[in-house]
Amino acid sequence: MNKYKDTSGRKSNISPLKDVFEELLKAYALQDRFNERKVISSWGEIMGDTVAKRTSELSVKDKKLYVKLSSGPIKKELMMNKSKVLQLIAEKFGPNTIEDILFL
Repeated sequence: MNKYKDTSGRKSNISPLKDVFEELLKAYALQDRFNERKVISSWGEIMGDTVAKRTSELSVKDKKLYVKLSSGPIKKELMMNKSKVLQLIAEKFGPNTIEDILFL
């Protein structure tokens, strides 16, 4: 039965899609970028509706989260609680996903 031997180099075992996806992200060095996008997409869930509604723009560059807010008092409050916001992000997405936050 060597006639039908698999020579494609693929793994023959079955793995969950989640594990395969994470392995793929690591192989192509995309894990950090993927986590950064997850932070942006779940900003409202992390910070709540009040902050999310007053957030006009979010972006990440060099592990720094840039948050543009339309409310001065909320901006001041978040600046005073910057370490708490970083802690919330680290708990949900890992400690090295976002290293600093700049409120604009």
